[in-house]
Amino acid sequence: MIKTDILIIGAGPTGLFAVFEAGLLKLKCHLIDALPQAGGQCAEIYPKKPIYDIPGFPEILAGELVNNLMKQIEPFQPGFTLGERADTIEKLEDGTFIVTTDKGTKHHAPIVAIAGGLGSFEPRKPPITNLSDFEDKGVEYIIRNPEMYRDKNIVISGGGDSALDWSIFLTDVAKSVTLVHRRNEFRGALDSVEKVQELKNLGKIELITPAEVIGLVGKERLEEVVIKQGAEVFNRECDHFIPLFGLSPKLGPIADWGLEIEKNAIKVNNALDYQTNIPGIYAIGDVNTYPGKLKLILCGFHEATLMCQSAYQRIFPDKRYVMKYTTVGGVEGFDGSKKEAPKAVVKSID
Repeated sequence: MIKTDILIIGAGPTGLFAVFEAGLLKLKCHLIDALPQAGGQCAEIYPKKPIYDIPGFPEILAGELVNNLMKQIEPFQPGFTLGERADTIEKLEDGTFIVTTDKGTKHHAPIVAIAGGLGSFEPRKPPITNLSDFEDKGVEYIIRNPEMYRDKNIVISGGGDSALDWSIFLTDVAKSVTLVHRRNEFRGALDSVEKVQELKNLGKIELITPAEVIGLVGKERLEEVVIKQGAEVFNRECDHFIPLFGLSPKLGPIADWGLEIEKNAIKVNNALDYQTNIPGIYAIGDVNTYPGKLKLILCGFHEATLMCQSAYQRIFPDKRYVMKYTTVGGVEGFDGSKKEAPKAVVKSID
């Protein structure tokens, strides 16, 4: 059983920033995310996409924002349960909660903050008849451990950043990498497209466009993929087929937790603290809704800040918290680190 002060469901930017705000209040956080890495959409879907409305950053890549947030929360030593989806929730007699993931991992906390962005992400699957027959037998939708592709024949489908970036990365791991895309043009970052073209010229990536994978062949495991390119249909030897067509957001099991839902979002009290209709459960970031809601990262940061203040009062109802600006009090991490402004030197004059 993992115990923490605030259990955050969703490790995107809003969930990560909540760790910082909670840390300032000496509250420990643990995060659950169905994706294999922290960062949510910013890390999984568009790490090289520039963002222009983060205060203090005229322009920052989504992946860099995640890296900065991870560095910012490092002193507060958050825990992570990644690659697992929050499945069920149980409210105990003392008002605390037990959240269990789809893999059976249990978490116990007095506060649950749902920061799941647009919800849990499910892979968009290509329309291949026998696709499900080879899931976990050579077909993967998310790359969790690149080493499993060591010295294997890999076929990747897709035309976005994920398909390009993983094709580039796996050239140093796999025996062969084939990238199949239904168009000649790619939607990814220009430097990634140029890198793929360079690796193609060097014979390290086989690029097949415009084309698509239309079939899978194998007995107990995947052995070949069937590719259609124009009027030509041919087979390609394949140990792993990885279709990277993006992720589809869904509330998933959270929709059955008894929360008030409106248009696939969780209704909250925005007049105070972004608490849901169940006391002790909050929803912050894109997953929530209220009058005037804007789905912006900077709004999620604001909501996370107020949520943590309310959570502190729920956990310590008899304590009065006096807010101190970080410019005055500094930042003291759970790891013993301390950041503070240099103090003025007072010198007496004779």
